[in-house]
Amino acid sequence: MISLVLIVLLVSLASIDCQAQQQWTLRQCMDYAIEHNISIKQQDNVRRQQELSLSTSRNSRLPDLSASASENYSFGRAQTLDGTYSNRNTNSTSFSIGTSVPLFTGFQIPNQIKLNQLNLEAATQDLEKAKNDIRMQVAQAYVQILYNMEIADVACRQLAIDSAQVKRLEAFVENGKASQAQLSQQQATLAQAQLTATQADNNLQLSVLALTQLLELPSPEGFSIVRPDNTSLLVLHSSLPSPDAVYQEALTIKPEVRAEQLRLSAADKSISIAKAALYPKLYFNAGLQTNYYKTNGMQAESFASQMKNNFAQYLGVSLNVPIFNRFATRNNVRSARIDRENRQLQFDLVRKTLYKDIQQVYYNAVAAGSKYESSKQAQQSSQDAFKLTQAKYENGKASITEFNEAKNNYLKTESDLVQARYEYLYQTALLDFYRGRDLNF
Repeated sequence: MISLVLIVLLVSLASIDCQAQQQWTLRQCMDYAIEHNISIKQQDNVRRQQELSLSTSRNSRLPDLSASASENYSFGRAQTLDGTYSNRNTNSTSFSIGTSVPLFTGFQIPNQIKLNQLNLEAATQDLEKAKNDIRMQVAQAYVQILYNMEIADVACRQLAIDSAQVKRLEAFVENGKASQAQLSQQQATLAQAQLTATQADNNLQLSVLALTQLLELPSPEGFSIVRPDNTSLLVLHSSLPSPDAVYQEALTIKPEVRAEQLRLSAADKSISIAKAALYPKLYFNAGLQTNYYKTNGMQAESFASQMKNNFAQYLGVSLNVPIFNRFATRNNVRSARIDRENRQLQFDLVRKTLYKDIQQVYYNAVAAGSKYESSKQAQQSSQDAFKLTQAKYENGKASITEFNEAKNNYLKTESDLVQARYEYLYQTALLDFYRGRDLNF
């Protein structure tokens, strides 16, 4: 029994450790964020409310049904049958049940149904846009972690180089081949490298925290992401699609554009609904009713008899013809038309904003690609220069100042290369995202 408990405990601990060490891919991060993000849940509730509004408008075609019951008691002076007045107390009881069916409402009901259908479709597109926004934020945070990982690696390499030089100078000082001043200068450089490494590590932790907060995770502890292979991470495009080409594709697929198109159509239906008040309205009515009446001091039939004898049914139609309502209908129609103009302006604004965003991403991608190419050349040149200076320094043909300057130039070009690589990676992925492709790298 004890062995069984130990086995279960070990398996549980191993499972916990595996979960803690699980690395998240970009796809897993985006899916998890969409499932748990509070803003998306709120937007989904808006969509569900539109579903209820659509159901309500569809049910408005059905007959309604209502029942009523009343009990009245009156007292005081009242005129009798012979023309005199006397104090009388009377009580009455009545029951009724009735229904009405809209036959014609100036096309208000079908237009209201269509309006709510359009609002539901627009709310669904708003939900998809909210998901896309989260995907973009997660992708940006993911790339930021990858970038900070690379920068932390660069800082570690700088720290390793400076540590090796300090040890080398310490040995030279003991042998009298270097001065204490040279050692102190290199130790100061090492301290600066340690500070840079600490800052890089802090930046990495903060970027991890930012992503876990987007994912609504309780803590960043144990969280890590999959780090792609640098050799397959970046492929420069020979030619990027033009902003106009991407824009034409985006117009047909982006949910924010579709949502505004739907709202523009909904505004037309709102005008028709406002005009419905100009038309007559026709209803069919039917019902059942009965009552009981008794005056104190006078003979009356029993409750059951009166309820049976007073039982009545009715059928009828009612017509309501609008004639003048203080120009309320006219102003409502004008207001609906103004709302339609605002929707058109909002639709134009969304399309212009989309085009500007695509232009920005395109030129950012072009600039990042050029920067990446130049950064590769600069990095290779500075690396060769550093190796040459390092060899000279170790042979006593270059000063420590020249060595540190070459090293710093080399590490700076490495940082620039990392930045250009991930900037180009993100911008090109974003450009593809506007074309309807998945955000992935």
